[in-house]
Amino acid sequence: MNNNDIVQKLWNLCDVLRDDGINYSDYVTELVLLLFIKMVHENSEAGLLNKHTLPTGCCWTDLSDKDGLNLLDDYKRMLLTLSTGKDSDGNTLHADPLILAIYADAQTRLREPRHLKQLIKSLDSIDWFSAQKDGLGDLYEGLLEKNANETKSGAGQYFTPRALIDSMVRAINPQAGEVIQDPAAGTAGFLIAADSYIKAQTDDHFDLDAKQVEFQKNNAFVGVELVPSTRRLALMNCLLHGMEGDEEGVVHLGNALGQVGAALPKADIILANPPFGTSKGGDASITRDDLTYPTSNKQLAFLQHIYRNLKAGGRAAVVLPDNVLFEAGVGTDIRRDLMNKCNLHTILRLPTGIFYAAGVKTNVLFFTKGSEADKHQEENCTANTWVYDLRTNMPSFGKRTPFGSQHLTPFEAVYNIVLAERKEGEWSFVSDTQNGNKDTSRWKCFSRKYISETKGDSLDISWVKDADSVDAADLGTPEELAGEAMTELKGALADLEALVKSLGSEKKSGVKG
Repeated sequence: MNNNDIVQKLWNLCDVLRDDGINYSDYVTELVLLLFIKMVHENSEAGLLNKHTLPTGCCWTDLSDKDGLNLLDDYKRMLLTLSTGKDSDGNTLHADPLILAIYADAQTRLREPRHLKQLIKSLDSIDWFSAQKDGLGDLYEGLLEKNANETKSGAGQYFTPRALIDSMVRAINPQAGEVIQDPAAGTAGFLIAADSYIKAQTDDHFDLDAKQVEFQKNNAFVGVELVPSTRRLALMNCLLHGMEGDEEGVVHLGNALGQVGAALPKADIILANPPFGTSKGGDASITRDDLTYPTSNKQLAFLQHIYRNLKAGGRAAVVLPDNVLFEAGVGTDIRRDLMNKCNLHTILRLPTGIFYAAGVKTNVLFFTKGSEADKHQEENCTANTWVYDLRTNMPSFGKRTPFGSQHLTPFEAVYNIVLAERKEGEWSFVSDTQNGNKDTSRWKCFSRKYISETKGDSLDISWVKDADSVDAADLGTPEELAGEAMTELKGALADLEALVKSLGSEKKSGVKG
C-alpha cells in the first residue's frame, strides 16, 4: 500500500465522520490526534522514540480493545491528560514538554463511539512504516492536498509541492553541522526534507560521531509557526523523524514577523515558503521594529528577515510571488538592499498551477550572504543574476497534469554548475526553439548593472517568447491594420443586411400562408 492508497483510504472515512457533524478540516485534526498515539505505539514496538513515551493509560492499547461509551469517554480523558499532564484527579502523570505542546488544548468533536472505533480499526489495518517514506508529513500533505481540491477552502495556497521542496533542498545542499531554519514552517516540510537529505549523505548519521548526532537531533533545525494547530502537526512530524529540537521542540509557536523572529539566532541555511498576502493586523501583523524597511507586505517583510538572519556565507532559498520582484517603492528598496548585502545568484521562475491558489505566479530566489569572492563582504555583493524560466511555454499544471521532479531536472543540471563556470545558451535540453526565438535558452545571465540601469532594480525578467503571443513586428502598419478592420466590418455589415432581408422574406411568406 503506497501513500496515495493510505490517503484515499483515510479520506473515505470523511463521509462517515461528516454524519457526526465533523467537516473536512476538523477531520484532519481528529485523525492526527489519534494517529500520533498509534505511531508512538508502532515506534515503541520497534524500540524507537523511547525518550518520548506516552504516560500510563494514554497508549494505543488503552483504546484499541474498548467499545461503546467507555471508548469515547476514555479517549476524551486521554486527550485531557496528554494536554495537561494530569489525570482527572489532578495528579501529575507526565511533564514531557514536547508531548504537552503537541496535545495543547486538544479535544475531540466526535460524539458517536462507533465513529471513533471505525477510525481505530482503519488505522490498525494499515502497515504505515512499509508504506510511508516521510511519515506523518507525507500523509498530512496528502490530506491537505485533498482538502484543497475537494473543499476549495484555499488552504492549498500554503501547500508547497514535495517535488519543489526536494529540489530546493538539493540545490542548497545542506551539510551536517549547519543550522537550518524555516521562519514560516507550516508542517515542517522543508526542515524534514533537509534532515532526510543530510541523513542520506551521512548514511543515516552513521558517519557522524556522538556529538554530531546529538547536534543534528537537538540543535540543527529551527522553525517558527504562527498557527497552533499547524505547529502541533509540525511537532508530531519532527518527533516521528527523530528531530527533537530544544525544550520548545523544533518548531516554535509564534510570529517570525514579531519578537519571536527577532530573537532567532543567525542561520547557515534558511528554506521557506512564506504565506501569501498582506498583513491585516491582529496576531498576524508585522510587529518587528528592527527591519530597515517597514512594510505591510508579508513577503517583503519575510524576505528582509531571511537575508538579515543569515550568517556570513549563509545560503537561502525562498519561494516568493511575482509582486516581490517588481513592487515599486519599498519593494525596490528591499530588492536593492538584498542585492547589496547578498549575492542573489539565481532566480527560478516557477510555472503557474503548482500552487492551489488560482493564478498565483511564484519564483524561488537563491542567494548567499556576502559575495562569491568574500563571504564577509557587506556591500555590492551581487555581480550577476542567473534566471531560469520554467514558466513560459510550460504546460498548465494541475490535477490532470501534475508537477513533478522531472520538470525540475533541467534546472538542477545547470544550477549545479559552479557560478564561475556557468554559460549561456549551450544547454540544448533547456532550449525553446518555437517561433524563431532569437535567444532560445531558458537559462540567462543578467548583470547587476543591467538590473539597475535597464530594469530599475525590478527582478521581473523574462525573455523567452510565449508560443501564444503575437509579434508586433508581424502585425503590419497602422494603415494596413485599419484597412483590414474596415474590410472585415463591411463584410460583417453585408452579412447582417442579408440576414435581415432573409428574415423579412420569411415573415411575409408566413402571412400569405
